[in-house]
Amino acid sequence: MKEIEYQDIVDEVARICQEANYDLGEDVVNAFKQSMKTEKSEAGKSILNQLIANADIATSNRVPMCQDTGVSVFIVKLGQDCHITGGSLQNAINEGVKKGYDEGYLRYSIVDDPLNRKNTGDNTPAVIHVELVEGDGFEVQMSAKGGGAENMSAMKMLTPSAGIEGVKKFILDTVREAGPNACPPLVIGIGIGGNFEVAPYLAKKSLFRPVGERHKNSELANLEEELMIEVNKLGIGPQGMGGSTTAIDIKVETAPCHIAALPIAVNLNCHASRHKHFAM
Repeated sequence: MKEIEYQDIVDEVARICQEANYDLGEDVVNAFKQSMKTEKSEAGKSILNQLIANADIATSNRVPMCQDTGVSVFIVKLGQDCHITGGSLQNAINEGVKKGYDEGYLRYSIVDDPLNRKNTGDNTPAVIHVELVEGDGFEVQMSAKGGGAENMSAMKMLTPSAGIEGVKKFILDTVREAGPNACPPLVIGIGIGGNFEVAPYLAKKSLFRPVGERHKNSELANLEEELMIEVNKLGIGPQGMGGSTTAIDIKVETAPCHIAALPIAVNLNCHASRHKHFAM
């Protein structure tokens, strides 16, 4: 039985909360640079250049790359033979978020009640998903998920008769309606199948996959490529100023579903696709 200390989790969570906001991943920055070669709009190229410069300033000066430092979303893969000592996993993650956001001078973006709207003052509670797996491993993935793109995300329960064309239409309609409000160029997570709560989780989970990495299933990989072409034909472009780079990547995940249902969820992520991880 592997044992992991509560405080070690707190410290690691605090670290990646800050790094997620200061250090945009190489996968995203490289996607910006690659898009510079294909972007047809001069305004689009200018904005991509600014995004690259912004990422460099954030890393160099240890300041957040965006004023919206996000909801802290975690996916934890917890081995069934791994034991947390000194406190609970949930408390450790929330304490780590509080420490990281406080010491990193990151904006607090969480309110304690969706109607009364009082800020919790420490960016907690985090959103925590735990997947129990075999062995004694412990892996934590974290995303700082901005509110603008999240607000433009959508989910719908299609009927099976809608088929793949209905799925594609819903995805394109969602991106088209979002327009500039989700701060493109986007990373788009797609969840197909499961049920009402599973599809959005699949969409969210897909965003943790590195930009540029295609699905291992060749059929889904081809769908990702096809959707990229269609989304970028919309002409929304970087920051909605027009151009051929509306998305820098699209991820698709699927799950079995009921014979009478075809759930589809689209989780939009702004250009600041912030994801970090650690393992113990």
